[in-house]
Amino acid sequence: MDEKDRSPSPTTKHHGGGLVATADLNQIEAPVTWKAYLMCAFATFGGIFFGYDSGYINGVSGSKLFIEAVEGPGKTALSSPHSSLIVSILSSGTFFGALMAGDLADYFGRRTTVIVGCFTYLAGVVVQVSTTIDNPTTALGLIVAGRLLAGFGVGIVSATIIMYMSEICPRKVRGALVSGYQFCITIGLLLASVVVYATKDRQDTGQYRVPIGVQFAWGIILATGLFFLPESPRYYVKRGNIERARASLSSLRGQPGNSHYIEAELSEIVANAELEKKLVYNRGYIGTWANCFSGSLWQAKSNLRRTILGTSLQMMQQWTGVNFIFYYSTPFLKSTHAIENTFLISLIFTLVNVCSTPISFWSIERFGRRPLLIWGAFGMLVCQFIVGIVGVTVGFDHATGTGDNAVANNLSAVNAQIAFIAIFIFFFASTWGPGAWVVIGEVFPLTMRSRGVALSTASNWLWNTIIAVITPYMVGEDQGNLKSKVFFVWGGLCTCAFVYAYFLVPETKGLTLEQVDQMFEESTPRTSSRWRPTQTFASQMGGKEGHLDPTVIEDVRHGV
Repeated sequence: MDEKDRSPSPTTKHHGGGLVATADLNQIEAPVTWKAYLMCAFATFGGIFFGYDSGYINGVSGSKLFIEAVEGPGKTALSSPHSSLIVSILSSGTFFGALMAGDLADYFGRRTTVIVGCFTYLAGVVVQVSTTIDNPTTALGLIVAGRLLAGFGVGIVSATIIMYMSEICPRKVRGALVSGYQFCITIGLLLASVVVYATKDRQDTGQYRVPIGVQFAWGIILATGLFFLPESPRYYVKRGNIERARASLSSLRGQPGNSHYIEAELSEIVANAELEKKLVYNRGYIGTWANCFSGSLWQAKSNLRRTILGTSLQMMQQWTGVNFIFYYSTPFLKSTHAIENTFLISLIFTLVNVCSTPISFWSIERFGRRPLLIWGAFGMLVCQFIVGIVGVTVGFDHATGTGDNAVANNLSAVNAQIAFIAIFIFFFASTWGPGAWVVIGEVFPLTMRSRGVALSTASNWLWNTIIAVITPYMVGEDQGNLKSKVFFVWGGLCTCAFVYAYFLVPETKGLTLEQVDQMFEESTPRTSSRWRPTQTFASQMGGKEGHLDPTVIEDVRHGV
């Protein structure tokens, strides 16, 4: 490392064993090194859990032996109630797991909580794999219990990993790295499709138990890797352990502990933590939860508005209808009698999802979070309405014949619908898929970040559950049988997301997590893209000769 990187900058000065305060906004974070980049990127592996668990059930639920294990010998399809229960129970578990994650992350630490979530997930996989075809009642119970338990683990991991990544990633690449979480979700979906396809012709219980059992690998890999990663420095500051925060930050940034970059960034975190703490009037367990809902509904800077922003953003992501494609595309396309190889089309959708997501690594830092969400919602609503209009006029909904012998009247129109569904997936995967996760990791102050992210992630899983429960009744041939008309529902909801993003989503690109707090204080969502910080937090609370006020450090250490 260059010697000048080890010494204090002109705007900082070591003084009396405390922390350096800098007024230079360009000096509050170290340059990004490959080591730091790779350490932060590894945490995105947690997305594999979400993606694989969501993807494998779509294929496994069509497995002949799985259907017989759940419904009994001779059955050829899951009943709508059983299909709804098996798919949605995972999301029910993740909802409660995500809510628990906030308390666990504040008490045990972000990294430790993710590891706990991994082992909870592994326990759920073991229960699911123990399913046999001998007793349908037992098989259904084990699958439901195992998916519920695995859901707790996925919920804990999904909420905490976003918080952990947001807190350890350098601001210049934070959006790209957190977007990597969504990319890993798409990889998980693809791996699930590949494994299901590879085992579909087996004549034993491995036809469905192998796809379930493969999940064990993801939990082991993430849990093992996290043992070698440092804890979040912001967690240590929140707990008053500044020296451990320094060691963690040093490891993450690839700088020695006495580097002026480490001093300056740590000073910012400590100063901001103290400023935020003075604004929290309620103490104790109930008070910290109540803090998430404090302030006015009409003030963008209030904690209540931030909680609503995070939870509603995740709600909107689920409302786009993307999970309808990945949970139920195979049975839906089969029910239209317009597609011969529904598995191939489903696999194409998954490939589009995987290949489109990396675009966000560049675009989310180039154009920002707000433009991606606005234009992404616009692109999705256009595609959804086109699919619906074509379907009810000349496409999916018009066929000659009945039952399995039905044939679509206009194959060109059907192909157009397939194409626009793929384009819809492109817009989602490159915008709302990663964008919603990035924003919820950035908008909460340290005093409520763990609970704010937990509530937001729980909202994602709550709406995931609701959609998973109601979709079979919306499109099932023996139920609502909406066919292409279901796309008008998703198109209308994408329109809501477009309006929502324009009026309520702020721009957080290029800001430290501490500067995001200041941006909320001084701008509105529609003016946030023009906001720039003018001074550091450390300089606001500085002592003599550019040094952070020692009383601030002591207050943080002792939780005052």
